[in-house]
Amino acid sequence: MRITVFNGSPRGANGNTHTIAEAFGQGAMEAGAEVDHVFLVKKDIRFCTGCFGCWLRTPGECIHKDDVPELLEKFVASDVIVFATPVYVDNVTGIMKTFMDRLIPLADPHFEKTEDGECRHFLRFDPGKKFVIISSSGFPEIAQFQVLRLLFRRVARNFQCVVVGEIYRGGGEMMGVEHPLLQQLLDSYKRNVRKAGVELVEKGCLSEETMAALELPLVPEAMYVKAANEQIDNSIRKFAALT
Repeated sequence: MRITVFNGSPRGANGNTHTIAEAFGQGAMEAGAEVDHVFLVKKDIRFCTGCFGCWLRTPGECIHKDDVPELLEKFVASDVIVFATPVYVDNVTGIMKTFMDRLIPLADPHFEKTEDGECRHFLRFDPGKKFVIISSSGFPEIAQFQVLRLLFRRVARNFQCVVVGEIYRGGGEMMGVEHPLLQQLLDSYKRNVRKAGVELVEKGCLSEETMAALELPLVPEAMYVKAANEQIDNSIRKFAALT
């Protein structure tokens, strides 16, 4: 099984999202999968201009000369695509959205009507790939991910793929905190994320039970909010002292 993690965090390997994606990838590799982490922030990915060149003039090929052709090759060659992104303004990051827009050359412009009564485009690659979504949010509630839940189901529908796993981490800022009392909780959480990676490879999907367990709060929400606000105030005072 070939898995490619497309990470849309501006913080790249230093982000909380990668902490989760890395643990997931470790579990998948332990189960025998090949895992590649791609940090989109390090790639030259230009905006789609809506010129339709990749559909009409040079089918499957964009007018931009950047790093996207390499990324599309990885996408097509993968059995499982992991979209890893923090939540920015209730959605994916700008980097991730730009990358997703540049997936358009993989579609054929012709329409087809599906059994659900909606149109979608034909594809230039074999359908049936699996999607896994990994995301973290600074807010603690799982409700913060409802846009991503719908978004990637729609993307999967239009790309004739299926979402087989979702890992959403509320209170994601805790992933980067070094504290002896918190460390045990984080180590336990990452062990469970690794188990989820194993489960994907061995069973082809993440069970509802696994996904639900990974969404449980690491600490009580009230405690998290209080600590977060204190940290924000401390950071404001720190930067104020430097000016």
